[in-house]
Amino acid sequence: MSVREDPIYLDHNATTPLLPEVVDAMVPYLREHFGNPSSSHVYGRRAREAVGQARAQVAALIGAAAEEILFVANGTEANNLAIRGVTAALPEKWYVVTSVIDHPATTEPCRELEQHGWRVRWLPVDETGRVRVADAVNLLRNYTALLTLMHANNETGVMQPIAEIAREARARGVLVHTDAAQSVGKLRVSVEGLGVDLLTVVGHKFGAPKGVGALYVRKGTPLQPFLRGAGHEHGLRPGTENVASIVGLGVACEVTRRTVEGEAKRVRALRDELWERLRTRVPGLALNGHPEERLPNTLNVRFPGVSGSALLAATPEVAASTGSACHAGEESASSVLTAMGVEPREALGSVRLSLGRTTTHADVVAASEALANAWTRLVD
Repeated sequence: MSVREDPIYLDHNATTPLLPEVVDAMVPYLREHFGNPSSSHVYGRRAREAVGQARAQVAALIGAAAEEILFVANGTEANNLAIRGVTAALPEKWYVVTSVIDHPATTEPCRELEQHGWRVRWLPVDETGRVRVADAVNLLRNYTALLTLMHANNETGVMQPIAEIAREARARGVLVHTDAAQSVGKLRVSVEGLGVDLLTVVGHKFGAPKGVGALYVRKGTPLQPFLRGAGHEHGLRPGTENVASIVGLGVACEVTRRTVEGEAKRVRALRDELWERLRTRVPGLALNGHPEERLPNTLNVRFPGVSGSALLAATPEVAASTGSACHAGEESASSVLTAMGVEPREALGSVRLSLGRTTTHADVVAASEALANAWTRLVD
């Protein structure tokens, strides 16, 4: 019997392995096709055509037009461009609406806006981690420039009612941005179905390399660049394109477009089996988040009587994460979970288990046994 050297990887919401098709597609643009897409000669033309093809592949995945796709370095840049770009383009407005559980790539730009005189309205969430549509509508004002709300939470996987909120916001003349870093690649996502004006895509969350992402910008959406330079990406994101990684992102989108429904069904079944196996072995185990309205790959659970970090330290067979933060040796509970009403002491026992394309049934069986055994040792 072979001995497994690496732990079972259940941290796909943090990052994912590169798809083999992505690696194969990128290699020629790392070795032979080195041209600058802005150059007029054949080397530049090859690179430019590759970027164009990738743009079309990203657009096809989310139901957009190719010219509505901007390539960026990561989700943080995409969120910043959406938030800072819209508010700079609409200086006569003074309000932005977001949620208390959004990613720092959204909340920090919003806090910066507050320092410059903007009023930010912070949406609460219910005990399942979802924003109430009525709460969002009540915060919309005549002078609201933007509503920015993540599509799926990175810790709990809980999905927000973006389509319903966007419908109400756009009827009031408010632009809508959603950070879809966690949902694109795990679910079928349509910009028309959601009704959004801007949407963030992050490559390394679904098999593309780190350091590349995209921002969908609906045609006609007012947006100002916050980086200054040449006229790349319609003048909204200057800088020579990262051709190899953009090619990789395009291929990841193409693979995902063909396989996302089947993969979501497969992973959901494995996630649910993991949950059943764990709660059979761990009395008092609790689910964090909505039982249905969440990503098919994400299981965030609270283990009673232990801290999540201690549990994972005692389970070297599994690579996963907690939502807690550690500063100067002291843990603090996840702000996402406490916003849902979970007591901080209980929240510290939480672990996020996020599955992906590489996860097998054998992984689920082994991981559940390892986690349950570690919990038993810690509480005895």
